[in-house]
Amino acid sequence: MPKHRFDKLFSVEDANELVPTLELLTRKIQSAASQVRTRVAELLESDPETARMDLPAIVARYPDVGPPAAVLAEMVHKIEALGCILKDIDMGLVDFPCAVGKDDVVFLCWQSGEPTVAAWHPVDAGFAQRKPLPGAAKPTMN
Repeated sequence: MPKHRFDKLFSVEDANELVPTLELLTRKIQSAASQVRTRVAELLESDPETARMDLPAIVARYPDVGPPAAVLAEMVHKIEALGCILKDIDMGLVDFPCAVGKDDVVFLCWQSGEPTVAAWHPVDAGFAQRKPLPGAAKPTMN
């Protein structure tokens, strides 16, 4: 029985089919996150109390933050609905659970800008521990 359980497991081919979609989604997420951060930074200058508020409270007080925050949430949900795991917004990192043999799962790892999934890492590790997939050219890894 696998140590880690996921609703969906990907092959390299399955993951690569999603790369064009993920490229668009991660760009939209990055743009929305930038808009939210910029507006919150402006609010911090005029309303220092904002620093103690979570995003829903900020949106409730300042409704103009709502639209980009909603886009951000929607795009994250779309990635998760595909069975993928968004690991880092700024780097555009997405992981895909992948079965290895009968008893283990690793993450195939893709970063926005890479033409294909070219790396993997153990589930309990991260980007710094990623290794090239067999046959993948290491220079394609960001």
